[in-house]
Amino acid sequence: MENRNTKNIEEDYKRVWANCLDVIKDSLGPENQKAFDTWFVPIVPLQLDGSTLLVQVPSPFFYEWIEEHYIDLLKRVIRLQLGPNGMLKYSIVMDQTIPSDPIKTTLASNSRRSVQNPLTDMPININKENARELPNPFVIPGLKKDRIPSQLSPTYTLENFVEGECNRLARSAGYAVAEKPGQTAFNPLLLHSNVGLGKTHLANAIGLKTKELHPEKTVLYVTSEQFMQQYAQAGRDNNVNDFIHFYEMVDVLIVDDIQFWSGRGQKTQEAFFHIFNYLHQRNCQIIITSDKAPGELQGLEPRLLSRLKWGLNADLQAPDVETRKAILRQKLQNDGIEMSDEVIEYIAYNINTNVRELEGALISLIAQSSLNRKQITLELTKQMIDKYVQSSTREITIDYIQKVVCDSLNLPVENIQMTSRKREIVQARQLSMYFAKKITKSSLAVIGMQCGNKDHATVLHACKTIENLRQTDRYIRNLVDELEKKFKEA
Repeated sequence: MENRNTKNIEEDYKRVWANCLDVIKDSLGPENQKAFDTWFVPIVPLQLDGSTLLVQVPSPFFYEWIEEHYIDLLKRVIRLQLGPNGMLKYSIVMDQTIPSDPIKTTLASNSRRSVQNPLTDMPININKENARELPNPFVIPGLKKDRIPSQLSPTYTLENFVEGECNRLARSAGYAVAEKPGQTAFNPLLLHSNVGLGKTHLANAIGLKTKELHPEKTVLYVTSEQFMQQYAQAGRDNNVNDFIHFYEMVDVLIVDDIQFWSGRGQKTQEAFFHIFNYLHQRNCQIIITSDKAPGELQGLEPRLLSRLKWGLNADLQAPDVETRKAILRQKLQNDGIEMSDEVIEYIAYNINTNVRELEGALISLIAQSSLNRKQITLELTKQMIDKYVQSSTREITIDYIQKVVCDSLNLPVENIQMTSRKREIVQARQLSMYFAKKITKSSLAVIGMQCGNKDHATVLHACKTIENLRQTDRYIRNLVDELEKKFKEA
């Protein structure tokens, strides 16, 4: 008698789901046969409890997809079969292999948890009892069986990331994230800047600091190209679900240079979107780098772009002259090399595009000195730097203008920042403002801030003063002409 009742129950839930499939297939139509085969055929009915049908789906990604794309259809079909109180309950098993006795396995699991879905009011069960070890896309099968490697570079640390006004917000946020990954408002943390300004260094450094403070957490750094290639390979191997499950196990995920997905990799973006949602809901930390802010990124899925705006968008600006000096000094200290302050200042004032070129110029100078067995002097530095910058367009900055003006007046460049009303200091400040407005694209507010923390009205007054003196004062006219010649030669 018991066997007959069990058989009747089994026939009930199988019959209900079969009827659901008929309605779903008919609703989708022949043109969506592939979607039906992909997203509904793999669903296995497990149990019927009153007006609640329990079904098994292969993965969290699978569940998110059908809920997002077929939520209304599922509601209608379930309530058509089970009445107005009909509900659908999901059992999400990390293993794609269907258990031989799914009812018994699911009901016996002690690790199952149920959460309520606010979109459909349909509970979700997650059963990890039969979870198996997933293929690791970072390990060559048969050759290496290590657990997931972080792929972090040990040289890119927070300790050797030089802090300045240009990156203070990003660095501070990064340290907060490393201390409490996933527990701050900076999730996701998006670091964006032009090339060579340290966003990859900082993202890597956050990962290293997180591993140091939380050795139990899984941290993974991956480039956007690597992620895309892995996803494509998973598609060829027919194990996309395993690929997504693998990334869902990560506690801190760092994706570098996400702008390379622009205009391509739509399926890759879709997979990352679901991974992002899953990790974010579990309070796992997500760190992303890009060469642009989210609002300027073109070719990314709108719903993915919206996720990138959830947390903190921190930009890294080009370093000012003091930060460039500090970067050079730290690089020299790490390499055990001594160099005079005048050489360091010359490099810092003349290489102002990005940190990568700054370090490249320093390496070239050291190599030139070593290979030719010459001491690093200011003269050798000038020769090398002048050749180095000829191959690229030099951007004249406010720092560089202040340096040239102060050298011409035999004043320390720091005097421009002083509040002194001495004639020569005021004159140097006014000349710097005049040429900054004339040569650079900086706003009046930025020029004033960098020239003694003055307001825009002071900058306009300085420019008008220099223009008037140029017409009436021969010394100022000659000085301005000489400075203009130097800037043209730069």
